[in-house]
Amino acid sequence: MPQLSETVSAAASAGGFSRGAMTLSIVVPAYNEEKLLGSCLESVAAAFRPLGASGPAREVIVCDNNSTDATARIAASSGAKVVFEPVNQIGRARNAGAAAASGDWLLFIDADSTLQAGTLKQLLAAIESGKYCGGGAEIDLDYIPNFAVGTMVRSWNALSRIFKVAAGSFVFCRADAFTGIGGFSKELYAAEELFLSRNLKKWGRGRGLDFAVLEGPHVSSGRKLKIYTGKEMLAIMFGCLRRPFGFFRDPKLLKMLYDGRR
Repeated sequence: MPQLSETVSAAASAGGFSRGAMTLSIVVPAYNEEKLLGSCLESVAAAFRPLGASGPAREVIVCDNNSTDATARIAASSGAKVVFEPVNQIGRARNAGAAAASGDWLLFIDADSTLQAGTLKQLLAAIESGKYCGGGAEIDLDYIPNFAVGTMVRSWNALSRIFKVAAGSFVFCRADAFTGIGGFSKELYAAEELFLSRNLKKWGRGRGLDFAVLEGPHVSSGRKLKIYTGKEMLAIMFGCLRRPFGFFRDPKLLKMLYDGRR
């Protein structure tokens, strides 16, 4: 099988999308993201700008996941479609956004991340190739304080490529595949992207389709490395080791995701 980079390059050189031939729905789950949501949505617009008329039709959907700040107002002022999910859980928020989507393909990005023009081009080429049912991208952080964190990021990217799993900050798939597998788990408060990746790969195998991990990178915020102390992070890691199966089902143990500190 050709390497992903070869497939993407070939598809990219074959030409752009015909306007109206495909619609991409960008879904952004957002919980108290007034500080970074605007930058995220602007990055989406900026990434599409160089494509001009050769790009696909698109829509942006922000799921306000029970925010108590100006998240919904910022999303609406950007022109995004805003939906509401009362249960504070990222998988449910993504599902709610997908339920409101009309696109043939779905792209889920986090509200504290920024879409890069090059990564978008890789994504569109992968879609146009017709070889994939979904995928993810290698990630980077906008703040890496030390060598250990950099090593963790590089290690994740290596594992992502080897095992073909997507990071939650950048996941894409065919809309019919997402519906066919039942979307993101409603039982998990973290690591839901790993199970979605597994289910998408299984769905794709039955149809001769692969799962892509793009070179990216997709850039996520490193703000949690500034907000949370090393002691707090270690406590969360040890909690995962003590309860590996129950940990991701208990939002009280996932403070970095659900305690609202931004």
